[in-house]
Amino acid sequence: RRSGQYTMNHDHSKKTPDGPSFDRSASQDSLDELSMDDYWKELENIHETRGNNNEERVALVVKEPDEGELEEEWLKEAGLSNLFGESRGDSLESVVFLSTLTRTQKAAVEKRVETVTQTMRKKNKQHQIPDVRDIFRLQNDSKGKVCDVSEPSTVRTSENKNETQDETQGPKFSLEMDEQRSPLEDMPFSDTDINLEIPFAEQAANLKDSSVGRMCKGGGGDTLLPNFRLLKDKTGTTKIGDLAPQDMKKVYSLALIELTALYDILGTEFKQQKAVKIKTKDSGLFGVPLSVLLEQDQKKLPGTKIPLIFQKLIAHIEEATLETEGLLRIPGVATRIKSLCQELEAKFYEGTFNWENVKQHDAASLLKLFIRELPQPLLTVEYLKAFQDVQNLPTKKHQLQALNLLVLLLPEANRDTLKVLLEFLQRVIDNREKNKMTLKNVAMVMAPNLFTFHGFGSKTIEQSEFVMAAGTANVMRFMIQYQKLLWTIPKFIVNQVRKQNTERQKKEKKDKAMKKLLKKMAYDREKHEKQEKTPNDADVPQGVIRVQAPHLSKVSMAIQLTEELKAGDIVARFLSQKSGNVQTLKKEEVFLYEIGGNIGERCLDDDTYMKDLHQLNPNAEWVIKSKQS
Repeated sequence: RRSGQYTMNHDHSKKTPDGPSFDRSASQDSLDELSMDDYWKELENIHETRGNNNEERVALVVKEPDEGELEEEWLKEAGLSNLFGESRGDSLESVVFLSTLTRTQKAAVEKRVETVTQTMRKKNKQHQIPDVRDIFRLQNDSKGKVCDVSEPSTVRTSENKNETQDETQGPKFSLEMDEQRSPLEDMPFSDTDINLEIPFAEQAANLKDSSVGRMCKGGGGDTLLPNFRLLKDKTGTTKIGDLAPQDMKKVYSLALIELTALYDILGTEFKQQKAVKIKTKDSGLFGVPLSVLLEQDQKKLPGTKIPLIFQKLIAHIEEATLETEGLLRIPGVATRIKSLCQELEAKFYEGTFNWENVKQHDAASLLKLFIRELPQPLLTVEYLKAFQDVQNLPTKKHQLQALNLLVLLLPEANRDTLKVLLEFLQRVIDNREKNKMTLKNVAMVMAPNLFTFHGFGSKTIEQSEFVMAAGTANVMRFMIQYQKLLWTIPKFIVNQVRKQNTERQKKEKKDKAMKKLLKKMAYDREKHEKQEKTPNDADVPQGVIRVQAPHLSKVSMAIQLTEELKAGDIVARFLSQKSGNVQTLKKEEVFLYEIGGNIGERCLDDDTYMKDLHQLNPNAEWVIKSKQS
């Protein structure tokens, strides 16, 4: 066994938990020693499998950043690199972006800009060094602010509800659900209600000094995880995959800033790791980067989003039955696993591999091996430590909020693969009566596979081994238990994207006269063409929207908005019409989309109240289509 291979120093891994005393107070959920046994056994199995693999692995080097380098990288990741350095200048994007930030988000950006500024001054870099205050003053130059970031809080008090809106056409985009809502301090929502409208860092800042929202840290049993529930949103829940790529880029930047702001408020350090690039395999199955695997797979099956080998291993495990006792916990035979690996590498893509020879426990071991052997961890080098550090946040609600933002930060391939894994693990747990694999057992067995990454030296983890083990197992439990919630894009982030789009449109309108003229000519021509095609669209009465469904009907339909009308009702209305190819489309295959106005494109959930959404985005077009089109 080689030392320095894992995130933890494994000198005690063969000791049973009655060896070193387990610090219950330091772990988030005081997991009992017996349940920890599964964790240590899994580590032993990992060692044994590695011991049979004679190939020398290249350790992934995590670069120790220089002073200010982390902050500089952070600003680049947040899309704010033009606030400093040689690229400073094209500040329209940044001004628009900064104008939509909340108080706590703004503070997080200011803190990093200040550090970079001081570092540059120390190094005597010949760059124009901006004053932090000037950067944030820029955004106040334009009239008709959508969001006044100089307010002490994002959530406005009743005193400024009657403010006039300068030059703002349409509704005011505020982060509260409606104008009658009382300030956050007076909001009586329970410890288990997850509010996605008010930014998480703002909630933490407001609750920091109050007794509201103090949660018990509870024990570690399956039944003791809180039954968190999402507060109902009349404008619809937005899931990952519902937004257009250009808006998802904005979501990424906002999630990074919000997560950093949340950690700042809670007094926890948020540091992205940075890996030095290493040479990786450019073909094969195991030890191949996800991006390379998907490139290979898409040649075989266009549109593939999850590695085919990963899908096949899960399918093979499920074919046998998920009721097998000790599934995922009982390992396959190490020598046989190695042999199967080699055979899969040679025959999988040829389609000549005989799956009938693969025992269920072997397939489960191969699935875990696939995850461990990725050249970079499934949770990424950048964010693996941040996922681990979630255990240090003060309450379960904070932990859940941080995990929600971290999932948004994962690259699409990692996030999609993680989702398929978590859904599979939940199906295993659903059979716990027969297979004896509870949420806690599954988390214990899977945590070492996701969190003990072979490329990190033990120096990256400062906690004791037991606390580390218990903590990562708890993070694993959270990810499995609350996976549906974690794949939701918080409404406050979607609202900030809407604000950015609105502000950008306003700023573009103030551009040079020639550009404005050209745009007007193009717009007039487009409007004229549109009116020729659909003369009925010219004057849509108030309270009525026009919905198009190119795949279902040649003509659009005028829909009268009522308080109770939902997106699903509109889709059902179109599907009920007998025409053309309706029979080939099922209800679950088509969705109503909100397109344009203050959003790029958004797939609506069936429970979206259309009148509320139309008020939020009056200039949108409404189209029914399938997710593939």
